[in-house]
Amino acid sequence: MKVSCVGGGPAGLYLSILLKLRDPSHDITVHERDPEGSTYGWGVTYWGGLLDRLREHDPESARAVEESSVCWRDGVAHVGDRSTRHRGDEGFGIGRHRLLEILAARARSLGVDLRYGQGVTGGAPPAADLVVAADGAGSALRTRHAAHFGTEIAHGRNPYVWLGTTKVFDAFTFAFAETDHGWVWAYGYGFGPGGSTCVVECAPDTWRGLGLDRADEAEALVLLEKLLAGVLDGHPLTARSAGRAAAPWQTFRTVTNRTWSRDNLVLLGDAAHTTHYSIGAGTTLALEDAMALAAALHERGTVPDALAHYERERRAALLPVQSAARYSARWYENLPRYIHLPPRTMFALLGQRHSPLLPYVPPRLYHRLDQEASRLEVLRTLKRRLGPRLARAAQRTVDRRMTD
Repeated sequence: MKVSCVGGGPAGLYLSILLKLRDPSHDITVHERDPEGSTYGWGVTYWGGLLDRLREHDPESARAVEESSVCWRDGVAHVGDRSTRHRGDEGFGIGRHRLLEILAARARSLGVDLRYGQGVTGGAPPAADLVVAADGAGSALRTRHAAHFGTEIAHGRNPYVWLGTTKVFDAFTFAFAETDHGWVWAYGYGFGPGGSTCVVECAPDTWRGLGLDRADEAEALVLLEKLLAGVLDGHPLTARSAGRAAAPWQTFRTVTNRTWSRDNLVLLGDAAHTTHYSIGAGTTLALEDAMALAAALHERGTVPDALAHYERERRAALLPVQSAARYSARWYENLPRYIHLPPRTMFALLGQRHSPLLPYVPPRLYHRLDQEASRLEVLRTLKRRLGPRLARAAQRTVDRRMTD
């Protein structure tokens, strides 16, 4: 099969790898409009479950990804001069540039034709048996047929900006700084020995009140460095990465589509769907899309059947993730509801921000109910584990007495 993949991000590159591994005779070309080595963003996050799935599909690239990643177990929240640290699930960070480097090298080694600096002019798809639109949230191929795909784009409320820093965070770090115009907060996570990603967000009124809507790059960075000085420890922020222009302030675009395919054209990753960055799932979902599409193309008899199966499978898998992302974004948009709680309570509710119940229950009450539920679950777990053992021990005691 001849496959043309438009977009050289993680989704497109990994799909090309998986297709070649299943059938080396596939003729696969990846078209990427930007020069090789230029990318946006500093690092991406993922969790242990993804690493397990990468090992199942391609141990070689999984090993390279793991070796280039940093790991953390703790989450830290700084609210003004108050801090709290919690132990959580194992998380990983890897530089986006390094991730693309690994996937590109692996694709080339398998015979994929990578063409950098060659965008798809005017959104016209190249000739192929299958054309994959993996060209991001602003996909030109999808936009060309937006009416067919039923594309809808909803903009979030809060302005945010992706930044980098030479400060290497040892935990997934949340920092909340109060200003005369409202709160500014940041999500920080390491991606390697040289630095971390730092996503800064605030409410629209705060953004305008601080003059960030009018400030140039240098002015904005000075202000943000001052506000986040407590967690940056003197390290600078930077607004540029890998040869890119300064990162712009933007509001998050939630992309949805009524259908994901049109004839032999299929949407992949952010071109098909986006999830709010606050749950750190974008790269994982893109790679999982690639896994599902590669499997469907290999197992199903025809391309239309494969594309329909891929869409059904991924839509079902996305439902809980998209729900969690919506409630997570809403939590931050309603930050004043939680920010003045005691730090440990606030951080506990930060961890519960995916709950559909939380917005409708007073925060302190929700926290108490959640604590009680946790205690009951611990008791249930102990009962499940210890109950049979205690029963066996009691029976042995009875047996001994009867024997005596």
